[in-house]
Amino acid sequence: MGLIEDLQAAIGAANVLTGADTAGHARDWMGKYHGAPVAVARPASTAEVAACVKIAAAHGLPVVPIGGNTGLVGGTMTKGGLMVSLERMNRIRAVKRDARLVVAEAGVILSRLHDAAEAEGLYFPLWFGARGSAMLGGVLSTNAGGSNVLRYGSTRGLCLGLEVVLADGRVLDLMSELHKDNSGYDLKQMFIGAEGTLGIITAAVMKLVPAPKAYATATLAARSLPDALVLLNQMQEATGGRVEAFEFMPRSYSERLRAARPDLGLPFDHIPEVTILIEAATTVSAEAAPDEAGEVPLVSLLESVLMGMMEEGLVTDAVVARNEQQRRAMWARREAAAEICVGLTPVVDTDVCLPLDRVERFLNEALRRLEVLDPGHRTLTVAHLGDGNLHFTVFPTREDAALKDRVMETVEDVVAELGGSFSAEHGVGLSKLNSMARRKNPVALEVMRAVKAALDPDNRMNPGKVIPAPQGSGSVPSPDGGRSA
Repeated sequence: MGLIEDLQAAIGAANVLTGADTAGHARDWMGKYHGAPVAVARPASTAEVAACVKIAAAHGLPVVPIGGNTGLVGGTMTKGGLMVSLERMNRIRAVKRDARLVVAEAGVILSRLHDAAEAEGLYFPLWFGARGSAMLGGVLSTNAGGSNVLRYGSTRGLCLGLEVVLADGRVLDLMSELHKDNSGYDLKQMFIGAEGTLGIITAAVMKLVPAPKAYATATLAARSLPDALVLLNQMQEATGGRVEAFEFMPRSYSERLRAARPDLGLPFDHIPEVTILIEAATTVSAEAAPDEAGEVPLVSLLESVLMGMMEEGLVTDAVVARNEQQRRAMWARREAAAEICVGLTPVVDTDVCLPLDRVERFLNEALRRLEVLDPGHRTLTVAHLGDGNLHFTVFPTREDAALKDRVMETVEDVVAELGGSFSAEHGVGLSKLNSMARRKNPVALEVMRAVKAALDPDNRMNPGKVIPAPQGSGSVPSPDGGRSA
């Protein structure tokens, strides 16, 4: 029997897509990468995933897992490989209220986890714009971040246990519900952020937290980024660390937002150089219950801190959300970031992280060097300022691969000089392979290659992603599992 017949026998003919039926999976949502998989398999259980991996091995094919297909770095690109879609592995196996955890399969969409947690009076604190389509396996595979990392940490910090299908089809059961387990290596951490290069995540145990009883949300204009950080620190101290999000939108972002989504409006009648969205949340009833004047204490506290900063001249304007509708409007402006970039080309998308007190220095120096390199270029920035993560997008003046790589390297140079990282939350995939080769510690790359060789000796699990070929090899990994000059 051939590959397709073997897959159909294992998971059913309706769940093996070929030819034109693979188009929806083969193209990334931004339209940057267009693949050509031999087939797309849609297993519905861990056993079926294992069967697909074994069949691919028997036919010598690479295996590329795919979830909600919301990635930005080409992590699911393949030409000639077998795509394994986790979309049918979409069961929430258990929500354990007392233990504050959820057990879910890799194909569960993030918003469903939010809904399931909310039904139990809890909250799954991983929140970003693609939550209505991103799947759990994908966010684990890229160690996704989002707006709430400031308070709750990234995906890695929310995961207690994993289930993974290895390259040989064995199932690695790490589905621990423990907060402490010191019995050797913490193996699950190898697979979180590995982008499917070591195995396919099929299920996970994730932490839940108490649902907030009240939010305090405001959009403000700050005099400068350092002044904005004063606000962050004051609010953290005043609220006991209850700030969940601290988002930065510079003038260039607001101008693009006004042009692309005028329906969302802008918070002020002018466009400040520095716009900040701040949100704190509380689970303490005394901070959430309105007082006799109808004021929520947490909101009043935020207003008090803002008033003090306005008197000092550090904050020049502010709007505080008075109801959920106003809060959602503020977040809609921030979460339109990916949408308002669609169609702008040529583009170099970077996802960097800096120490908080060096963000302004990065922006000033990166813009200065880019103007020398490519006069007339444009940039669009939006940032999770609370954790130092900037989505710094550059639009060069021409479509030129060499220029785009020099733009990327210029950004990397500034990031490295300031002690930052070239990759914060989107993953590496294909688009950051050159960055990995240039910037990742050589010993760290050797260790990564050793781990990859041990778990995937035939280099079949999402080959050509994350790990660049050794220098001097004369080749680079390709997404079909082979090598290209």
